[in-house]
Amino acid sequence: MLKITKIEFVRFDDFSNRISKIENLELPGSASHYKMAPMFRVKELESGKIVKQNPRQAAVMALFYPSVDYGTNLLLILRNTYKGIHSNQIALPGGKVEKRDLNLMETALRETHEEVGAVPEQITVIRSMSKIYIPPSNFEVTPYLGLYRKERPFLRQVDEVAAIVEVPLNDLMDDKKIFHQILNTSYAQNVEVPAFKLNGYTVWGATAMMLSEIKELFKQVL
Repeated sequence: MLKITKIEFVRFDDFSNRISKIENLELPGSASHYKMAPMFRVKELESGKIVKQNPRQAAVMALFYPSVDYGTNLLLILRNTYKGIHSNQIALPGGKVEKRDLNLMETALRETHEEVGAVPEQITVIRSMSKIYIPPSNFEVTPYLGLYRKERPFLRQVDEVAAIVEVPLNDLMDDKKIFHQILNTSYAQNVEVPAFKLNGYTVWGATAMMLSEIKELFKQVL
């Protein structure tokens, strides 16, 4: 059987109809995460060296919305440069739980509104994805997948977001957008990591692992 490595242009109205089918699919979980995890992280996970230390909870939103040509885009953000582990990294909008949040989904919706201006009442949350633990910051993150039918523009929170990054769905689904790169991080030097090259940005680490699971699900319905 011919292996499909890329999904062509998908209209947003068609995408929103198809994507409801993933609600009851089994999540790929760690198997899909490992595909985009640095080898040293995979070895730590498999050896049991990573032990969760009462992790802080956070939630993010993988938000899909119509492009100007009626296609389908994914919204990513470039975080500002600051003194922290995730400085100047590409991420999904989201953040840590606050006391006022009723649940993790509300956290994802609130943070997405604060960071990019997406109105919570206009986001249709399709489902939650597999939790992922981030050892360097001791966060356990729950991703959500949502549809946003409102047209752009988004409004970035300048204190936290350096840029809004719009990614066509067909780029996310294109296997040729995956590559390996040597990076220096706040906790490791000269490490080779698998990454996506999306809209000119290198997307790696936890965000890439989350996108890998979403991509695996999408392959079953698109």
